Amino acid sequence: MADTKVRGAVDIDPNREPIVVVDDLHIVYRVFGAGGKGNAASAFSRIVRRQHRPTMTEVHAIKGLSFIAYRGEAIGIIGTNGSGKSTLLKAIAGLLPPHSGAVYTDGQPSLLGVNAALMKDLTGERNIVLGCLAMGMTPSETKAKYQEIVKFAGLKEGFIQYPMRTYSSGMGARLRFAIAAAKTHDVLLIDEALATGDAKFKNKSKRRIEELRKEAGAVFLVAHQLDVVKETCDRVIWVDEGRMHMDGDPEEVIAAYTEATGK
Repeated sequence: MADTKVRGAVDIDPNREPIVVVDDLHIVYRVFGAGGKGNAASAFSRIVRRQHRPTMTEVHAIKGLSFIAYRGEAIGIIGTNGSGKSTLLKAIAGLLPPHSGAVYTDGQPSLLGVNAALMKDLTGERNIVLGCLAMGMTPSETKAKYQEIVKFAGLKEGFIQYPMRTYSSGMGARLRFAIAAAKTHDVLLIDEALATGDAKFKNKSKRRIEELRKEAGAVFLVAHQLDVVKETCDRVIWVDEGRMHMDGDPEEVIAAYTEATGK
């Protein structure tokens, strides 16, 4: 990258390798029909009577965010509900187009959310196979990783042959993470996917995240449990109402956030 500063006035460290650049990013949602009351039938009736489009409300979710993530970093994203954390991860993953500004990534981002798509009517076994293939792994790579994934997820004996709809939320979360962590990612984005794991699984996840950082690119973690962020990440970004509030050492940022929010 030739320039030493991005548009959002963030300096680039010439001695480190940028892997994600978020440059003066703005994300705007357009919500149609906002503010209406009643059920769908009554809403449709109002639309027909007016004979024009329903009202539209713009939600400015991300407001001029700029930062650079470097190869090997684990970055925690914290903030209150509705502050824009998940929206930011979706933008980095390429799932939300910028209203203005830009996101640049070196490699393919992979988003792992608490609602990551696993097929509830298929068994855990079939979901492992489909998940690995969807991440670009070959059938032979999938077969080689299968037992490792099952062991990492820590499912009770026999459950891997049961449909996913029979799994508890914790079991589903563990399997999602185990599948995602079976592959080395350029940029791994984790959105609350560790929220339902127990202490033992969180420790395993932390070790695996550290391995992923060493093996490839960067890891972004959104989690409400500040202790998980502090233990897992070497940098924390505090987002408030879609804006950058603080970016720096986990201890300092989390202490400031806790003092400000009482959490």
